[in-house]
Amino acid sequence: MNFLKVPKHVGIIMDGNGRWAIKNNRERNYGHKKGVEVAENVIEWSKEFGVDYLTLYTFSQENWKRPKEEIEFLFELIIRYFEENLNRIIENGVKISFLGKIDDLPKSLKDTCKEIQNISKNNKEFNLILALNYGGKQEIVDAVNKIIKEGKEEITIEDMERNLYLPHVPNPDLIIRTGGEVRLSNFLLWESAYSELYFTKTLWPDFSYEEYLNALKDYSKRERRFGAIKQ
Repeated sequence: MNFLKVPKHVGIIMDGNGRWAIKNNRERNYGHKKGVEVAENVIEWSKEFGVDYLTLYTFSQENWKRPKEEIEFLFELIIRYFEENLNRIIENGVKISFLGKIDDLPKSLKDTCKEIQNISKNNKEFNLILALNYGGKQEIVDAVNKIIKEGKEEITIEDMERNLYLPHVPNPDLIIRTGGEVRLSNFLLWESAYSELYFTKTLWPDFSYEEYLNALKDYSKRERRFGAIKQ
Protein backbone atom coordinates (compact mmCIF):
# COMPACT_ATOMS: atom_id res chain seq x y z
CA MET A 1 0.00 0.00 0.00
CA ASN A 2 2.85 2.38 -0.83
CA PHE A 3 0.51 4.80 -2.60
CA LEU A 4 -1.44 5.42 0.59
CA LYS A 5 -0.68 7.91 3.32
CA VAL A 6 -1.68 5.57 6.10
CA PRO A 7 -2.96 7.08 9.36
CA LYS A 8 -1.29 5.89 12.55
CA HIS A 9 -4.60 5.87 14.42
CA VAL A 10 -8.06 5.27 12.96
CA GLY A 11 -11.26 5.69 14.96
CA ILE A 12 -14.52 4.23 13.68
CA ILE A 13 -18.11 5.01 14.68
CA MET A 14 -19.79 1.73 13.71
CA ASP A 15 -23.31 2.90 12.93
CA GLY A 16 -26.18 1.14 11.22
CA ASN A 17 -26.42 -2.39 12.63
CA GLY A 18 -30.08 -2.10 13.62
CA ARG A 19 -31.13 -0.37 10.41
CA TRP A 20 -29.28 -2.99 8.37
CA ALA A 21 -31.14 -5.79 10.16
CA ILE A 22 -34.54 -4.15 9.65
CA LYS A 23 -33.68 -3.51 5.99
CA ASN A 24 -32.99 -7.24 5.64
CA ASN A 25 -36.16 -8.27 7.50
CA ARG A 26 -34.26 -9.47 10.57
CA GLU A 27 -34.27 -8.51 14.24
CA ARG A 28 -31.88 -5.75 15.37
CA ASN A 29 -29.73 -8.20 17.32
CA TYR A 30 -28.90 -10.03 14.09
CA GLY A 31 -27.42 -6.77 12.83
CA HIS A 32 -25.20 -6.52 15.92
CA LYS A 33 -23.98 -10.08 15.37
CA LYS A 34 -23.13 -9.27 11.77
CA GLY A 35 -21.47 -6.06 12.92
CA VAL A 36 -19.04 -8.01 15.12
CA GLU A 37 -18.01 -10.06 12.08
CA VAL A 38 -17.31 -6.87 10.14
CA ALA A 39 -15.33 -5.42 13.07
CA GLU A 40 -13.17 -8.54 13.05
CA ASN A 41 -12.48 -8.02 9.34
CA VAL A 42 -11.66 -4.35 9.88
CA ILE A 43 -9.08 -5.27 12.51
CA GLU A 44 -7.33 -7.54 9.99
CA TRP A 45 -7.57 -4.94 7.22
CA SER A 46 -6.15 -2.26 9.52
CA LYS A 47 -3.14 -4.44 10.25
CA GLU A 48 -2.73 -5.09 6.53
CA PHE A 49 -2.84 -1.37 5.70
CA GLY A 50 -0.26 -0.58 8.37
CA VAL A 51 -2.51 1.21 10.88
CA ASP A 52 -1.04 0.99 14.40
CA TYR A 53 -4.08 1.94 16.50
CA LEU A 54 -7.76 1.22 15.84
CA THR A 55 -10.48 2.56 18.14
CA LEU A 56 -13.98 1.16 17.68
CA TYR A 57 -16.97 2.96 19.22
CA THR A 58 -18.57 -0.13 20.68
CA PHE A 59 -21.07 1.14 23.27
CA SER A 60 -21.65 4.76 24.22
CA GLN A 61 -23.05 6.06 27.48
CA GLU A 62 -26.09 7.16 25.51
CA ASN A 63 -26.68 3.57 24.38
CA TRP A 64 -28.07 2.77 27.83
CA LYS A 65 -31.30 4.31 26.50
CA ARG A 66 -31.80 1.29 24.26
CA PRO A 67 -34.08 -1.64 25.22
CA LYS A 68 -32.71 -3.76 28.06
CA GLU A 69 -32.85 -6.93 25.96
CA GLU A 70 -30.73 -5.36 23.21
CA ILE A 71 -28.13 -4.11 25.70
CA GLU A 72 -27.87 -7.52 27.34
CA PHE A 73 -27.46 -9.16 23.93
CA LEU A 74 -24.66 -6.73 23.03
CA PHE A 75 -22.79 -7.38 26.26
CA GLU A 76 -23.14 -11.14 25.92
CA LEU A 77 -21.94 -10.89 22.32
CA ILE A 78 -18.77 -9.12 23.46
CA ILE A 79 -18.08 -11.67 26.19
CA ARG A 80 -18.66 -14.61 23.85
CA TYR A 81 -16.42 -13.09 21.18
CA PHE A 82 -13.49 -12.83 23.59
CA GLU A 83 -14.07 -16.31 24.98
CA GLU A 84 -13.98 -17.80 21.49
CA ASN A 85 -11.12 -15.71 20.08
CA LEU A 86 -8.75 -15.06 22.98
CA ASN A 87 -6.04 -17.48 21.84
CA ARG A 88 -6.05 -16.09 18.32
CA ILE A 89 -5.89 -12.52 19.62
CA ILE A 90 -2.82 -13.34 21.69
CA GLU A 91 -1.15 -15.28 18.86
CA ASN A 92 -1.65 -12.32 16.51
CA GLY A 93 0.02 -9.92 18.92
CA VAL A 94 -3.02 -7.71 19.44
CA LYS A 95 -3.00 -5.49 22.51
CA ILE A 96 -6.53 -4.67 23.65
CA SER A 97 -7.40 -1.62 25.72
CA PHE A 98 -10.77 -0.31 26.85
CA LEU A 99 -11.84 3.32 26.77
CA GLY A 100 -14.66 4.38 29.04
CA LYS A 101 -16.31 3.75 32.41
CA ILE A 102 -15.56 0.02 32.53
CA ASP A 103 -16.18 -0.25 36.26
CA ASP A 104 -19.83 0.76 35.73
CA LEU A 105 -20.51 -2.23 33.45
CA PRO A 106 -22.13 -5.48 34.63
CA LYS A 107 -19.64 -7.60 36.59
CA SER A 108 -19.34 -10.37 34.01
CA LEU A 109 -18.43 -7.92 31.24
CA LYS A 110 -16.22 -5.79 33.51
CA ASP A 111 -14.26 -8.86 34.60
CA THR A 112 -13.89 -10.03 31.00
CA CYS A 113 -12.57 -6.64 29.90
CA LYS A 114 -10.01 -6.47 32.70
CA GLU A 115 -8.86 -10.03 32.05
CA ILE A 116 -8.43 -9.43 28.31
CA GLN A 117 -6.61 -6.16 28.90
CA ASN A 118 -4.22 -7.81 31.36
CA ILE A 119 -3.54 -10.89 29.24
CA SER A 120 -2.83 -8.86 26.09
CA LYS A 121 -0.92 -5.97 27.72
CA ASN A 122 2.50 -7.06 26.45
CA ASN A 123 1.43 -7.58 22.82
CA LYS A 124 3.06 -5.17 20.40
CA GLU A 125 1.89 -6.01 16.86
CA PHE A 126 -1.34 -4.00 16.88
CA ASN A 127 -3.35 -1.81 19.27
CA LEU A 128 -7.11 -2.36 19.42
CA ILE A 129 -9.10 0.03 21.60
CA LEU A 130 -12.75 -0.60 22.34
CA ALA A 131 -14.73 2.46 23.47
CA LEU A 132 -17.15 0.80 25.87
CA ASN A 133 -19.54 2.74 28.09
CA TYR A 134 -17.73 5.76 26.71
CA GLY A 135 -18.67 9.41 26.36
CA GLY A 136 -16.38 12.19 25.20
CA LYS A 137 -17.96 14.80 27.46
CA GLN A 138 -17.62 12.51 30.47
CA GLU A 139 -13.95 11.88 29.68
CA ILE A 140 -13.28 15.62 29.70
CA VAL A 141 -15.20 16.13 32.96
CA ASP A 142 -13.34 13.24 34.59
CA ALA A 143 -9.99 14.69 33.48
CA VAL A 144 -10.88 18.11 34.94
CA ASN A 145 -11.96 16.55 38.24
CA LYS A 146 -8.69 14.62 38.50
CA ILE A 147 -6.73 17.84 37.97
CA ILE A 148 -8.83 19.67 40.58
CA LYS A 149 -7.99 16.94 43.10
CA GLU A 150 -4.31 17.63 42.39
CA GLY A 151 -4.91 21.12 43.72
CA LYS A 152 -4.15 23.00 40.52
CA GLU A 153 -5.76 26.42 40.14
CA GLU A 154 -5.10 26.79 36.41
CA ILE A 155 -5.46 23.96 33.93
CA THR A 156 -3.26 23.63 30.86
CA ILE A 157 -3.70 21.60 27.69
CA GLU A 158 -0.89 19.37 28.91
CA ASP A 159 -2.76 18.77 32.19
CA MET A 160 -5.83 17.70 30.26
CA GLU A 161 -4.01 15.38 27.92
CA ARG A 162 -2.18 13.51 30.66
CA ASN A 163 -5.47 12.94 32.51
CA LEU A 164 -7.50 11.50 29.63
CA TYR A 165 -8.55 7.84 29.88
CA LEU A 166 -5.69 6.60 27.66
CA PRO A 167 -3.09 9.39 27.63
CA HIS A 168 -0.45 7.20 25.98
CA VAL A 169 -2.56 6.66 22.85
CA PRO A 170 -1.94 9.13 19.99
CA ASN A 171 -4.88 11.21 18.81
CA PRO A 172 -6.81 9.72 15.89
CA ASP A 173 -5.63 10.89 12.48
CA LEU A 174 -8.80 9.68 10.77
CA ILE A 175 -12.33 9.10 12.07
CA ILE A 176 -14.71 7.10 9.92
CA ARG A 177 -18.46 7.04 10.50
CA THR A 178 -20.76 4.64 8.71
CA GLY A 179 -24.53 4.74 8.47
CA GLY A 180 -25.09 8.14 6.88
CA GLU A 181 -25.08 10.36 9.96
CA VAL A 182 -22.67 13.32 9.82
CA ARG A 183 -21.66 13.92 13.43
CA LEU A 184 -19.27 12.62 16.09
CA SER A 185 -21.93 11.61 18.62
CA ASN A 186 -19.74 12.25 21.67
CA PHE A 187 -16.82 10.20 20.31
CA LEU A 188 -13.27 11.31 21.23
CA LEU A 189 -14.26 14.97 21.47
CA TRP A 190 -10.94 16.17 22.87
CA GLU A 191 -8.78 13.81 20.83
CA SER A 192 -10.50 14.56 17.52
CA ALA A 193 -9.66 18.28 17.47
CA TYR A 194 -7.52 17.84 14.35
CA SER A 195 -8.77 14.50 13.07
CA GLU A 196 -9.77 14.11 9.45
CA LEU A 197 -13.40 12.98 9.16
CA TYR A 198 -14.83 10.55 6.62
CA PHE A 199 -18.58 9.87 6.43
CA THR A 200 -20.23 7.15 4.39
CA LYS A 201 -23.87 6.14 3.95
CA THR A 202 -22.84 2.48 4.01
CA LEU A 203 -24.38 0.69 7.00
CA TRP A 204 -21.76 -0.95 9.22
CA PRO A 205 -22.60 -4.60 8.35
CA ASP A 206 -22.02 -3.70 4.68
CA PHE A 207 -18.68 -1.95 5.32
CA SER A 208 -16.18 -3.61 3.02
CA TYR A 209 -12.47 -3.70 2.27
CA GLU A 210 -13.13 -1.43 -0.71
CA GLU A 211 -14.98 1.11 1.45
CA TYR A 212 -12.15 1.15 3.96
CA LEU A 213 -9.64 1.57 1.13
CA ASN A 214 -11.68 4.47 -0.25
CA ALA A 215 -11.56 6.17 3.16
CA LEU A 216 -7.78 5.81 3.26
CA LYS A 217 -7.45 7.09 -0.29
CA ASP A 218 -9.54 10.12 0.64
CA TYR A 219 -7.40 10.67 3.74
CA SER A 220 -4.27 10.49 1.58
CA LYS A 221 -5.49 13.51 -0.39
CA ARG A 222 -5.93 15.69 2.70
CA GLU A 223 -3.38 18.33 3.69
CA ARG A 224 -2.99 18.33 7.46
CA ARG A 225 -1.52 21.69 8.47
CA PHE A 226 -2.72 21.83 12.10
CA GLY A 227 -3.33 25.57 11.80
CA ALA A 228 -0.11 26.35 9.99
CA ILE A 229 0.31 27.76 6.46
CA LYS A 230 1.43 25.43 3.71
CA GLN A 231 5.06 26.14 2.80
